[in-house]
Amino acid sequence: MTGEGKRPRERGLSAWTTRRWLRVGTAISLIVLALLGTTGAWILSRTESLSKELVDVRSPALTTATRLESAVLNQETGIRGYGLTGTPDFLTPYREGVAEQESRTAQLSGLLAGDRAALADLGAVRDAVTRWQERIARPIAAAPPGSSSPLAVERAAEGKTTFDAVRAALGGQQERLRAERVRTRDELVTMMKVRNWVFGTIAVLIVALTSLIFEGLRRGINEPLDRLGADARTIAGGDFDHPITPSGPADLRRLGEEIDSMRRRLVRELAFTEEARLRLDAQAADLQRSNAELEQFAYVASHDLQEPLRKVSSFTQLLQRRYGGQLDSRADQYIDFAVDGANRMQVLINDLLDFSRVGRLHNAHQSVDLDDVLERTLSALSVGIEEAGAVITHDPLPTLVADPTQMGMLWQNLIGNAVKFRRPDEAPRIRVTAAREGGLWRFTVTDNGIGIAPEYADKVFVIFQRLHTKDVYSGSGIGLAMCKKIVEFHGGTIAVDTEYREGARITFTLAPEPPETPLPAALPPTTDSGTERTR
Repeated sequence: MTGEGKRPRERGLSAWTTRRWLRVGTAISLIVLALLGTTGAWILSRTESLSKELVDVRSPALTTATRLESAVLNQETGIRGYGLTGTPDFLTPYREGVAEQESRTAQLSGLLAGDRAALADLGAVRDAVTRWQERIARPIAAAPPGSSSPLAVERAAEGKTTFDAVRAALGGQQERLRAERVRTRDELVTMMKVRNWVFGTIAVLIVALTSLIFEGLRRGINEPLDRLGADARTIAGGDFDHPITPSGPADLRRLGEEIDSMRRRLVRELAFTEEARLRLDAQAADLQRSNAELEQFAYVASHDLQEPLRKVSSFTQLLQRRYGGQLDSRADQYIDFAVDGANRMQVLINDLLDFSRVGRLHNAHQSVDLDDVLERTLSALSVGIEEAGAVITHDPLPTLVADPTQMGMLWQNLIGNAVKFRRPDEAPRIRVTAAREGGLWRFTVTDNGIGIAPEYADKVFVIFQRLHTKDVYSGSGIGLAMCKKIVEFHGGTIAVDTEYREGARITFTLAPEPPETPLPAALPPTTDSGTERTR
């Protein structure tokens, strides 16, 4: 591992990632909010409890105690009137007071069920009223009507003392209930103030937490991401030397370091690419010079070499005509060799020039009807076709955008080979097919000739390669190499169908439209083999 890839080990808060910061921040926020919520819920519950106690207990209890006092006073008034006059009507408020007393006492017992002090006061009131009733009210009420009760006069002083005790008990009870109501009300007011403060504090803390969270996100995530994005845009704009300064949580810093590492690798790759481009430019310049030299060679071959070759050919033919038969047989054989070699050299040079011109001089793409091109080719080869007795059939051929001259050379070489490499005892049968295959046209040229062995399926397209010597089959060994160059110049491929055993089958593809930039067909390699082995 290189020093560039090593990072110092991070410790403490600097090693915290964005996820960890978010988790811790969320946990703290939830804890604070939970505490505040619990406090608020308790305060709400306490406020509701106090309010309920004040409304449902303290105020009704005080009211009921006042009504209890009124019922006892009604009893005392009725007994006192009956005792002085003996009139039975005075007993009515007494009896009503007794009934209301019992009702109010039971109601107070229910309201004050949980308050021991208040129940003790109620018990004191009940005991005082009971003593007064037993000693004064009931004996006087039991006296016969019609005249004043002697018992009322006799127990007047005791009745006053006993009822004063009742009044004192009732007053103490009401005083305690009134004090409890005031205390409950004050506590409720205090709790409501506390509630308002707590909820105000909760609102402030929520706003503060929200502000802290947004500020933390802005400083810890948004700003580092904005800086990282700005650095990335600067680099994307072409300033590849602009460094990226990592910031923020650990994972964002690691992201920045990785992007900066990518930037440095990109700078190295660009430097290497620029160096390679310069080398390619130099090689392209060398290739242009080489192509210029090759074109100069073609010019020399077509002019300078043709002239002495024609002279050699002319004089050897003249020597053959004038002195043939005048010298011995060995001399005639030598002259024949010279004439044949000169002719073969001339054919070879012409074929080589045609091969070199493919894609360089012939480049006039236009709409070409391959049916017409094939018919013209058959017409040009008609003499050889008639001599061989060949039968040639073909499918309807498409119209393509291509170089018509090169298409003619393609058909001429393929049909010419099919006619030439025939079996001695069988007339050639040649079939040309065409079928659309995706975005290309696939063509086949099938014959019943001597065929091509699978091990030579690639070699037959190499220039100057032959499968037979010139004594068996004539030719320069350039035909199929030229076909390959023409097909590739038109964006297709060509091959021998090695599965076909009844003769030879050549398949090739052509594009309906020429490629935008045709690849230059390079000169195929040659071999140093002494045996001529290609068609």
